[in-house]
Amino acid sequence: MIVILKMVVGLMGNAASFLLYAAPICTFARVIRKKSTEEFSFVPYSISLMNCLFYTWYGLPVVSHKWENFPMITINGLGILLEFSFIIIFIWFTSPKQKWKAGIMTTAMIIFFSIIALISTYVFHDHKTRKQLVGGVGLIASVTMYASPLVVMKKVIQTKSVEFMPFTLSLFSFLASSLWMAYGLLGRDLLITAPNLVGAPLGALQLLLYCKYRNKVTEEPKPAQEWDVEKVDLKICKQHMQIAVVTKDDNTNENKCTDNKVLMD
Repeated sequence: MIVILKMVVGLMGNAASFLLYAAPICTFARVIRKKSTEEFSFVPYSISLMNCLFYTWYGLPVVSHKWENFPMITINGLGILLEFSFIIIFIWFTSPKQKWKAGIMTTAMIIFFSIIALISTYVFHDHKTRKQLVGGVGLIASVTMYASPLVVMKKVIQTKSVEFMPFTLSLFSFLASSLWMAYGLLGRDLLITAPNLVGAPLGALQLLLYCKYRNKVTEEPKPAQEWDVEKVDLKICKQHMQIAVVTKDDNTNENKCTDNKVLMD
């Protein structure tokens, strides 16, 4: 019964994770349309890529026992394709400075994953030790992925605008982390449960922020007060510290200006 329930929760977790990984499609459609990444950050996508790499490797029989974590392989494998596509689009349309940052960070993460994968394959020879190594690093990557929106959340609080924190991304993050937490609890796997214990509350916090600031509109500045002057306009000239009296000649419809020096208190 627990095995069946675990599989059902895993399938639900797959669906929620798919929606989470696919949520930025609308964001990157906007990037392509405007040919600009605006104020979007590449960091969440790079960290999500690393998370998917480690948990795909964690679910494979090389690390896990046979196919016990097969649901993790399918969704995280798809996540790798999606996140890598988003990073390529970001690099294509962003500024030269951001291109270097995104490229260096993504390359460093791939190299780091490759090193851990090689160590787990050729240095350790039992599933338990391999799971501890890969799962431990994956735990850090997963917690970082769920914590990365903190930067965006700070911006939301400062600007009182949710423009750069899409609702769908926050919702699916909360659902996915909650379901995978349940999956880990059913399988008694602390390395799956632990990061989602962090992800679920952070997802809930994003939803609360969205609800708080979604209707906030910055007040427009009031227009400058206009004075109703028909025949005399006073202009203060700071450079000469004079008052220019401008009178209108009703006959010629022309302005006549007389400068009178005044003593400024």
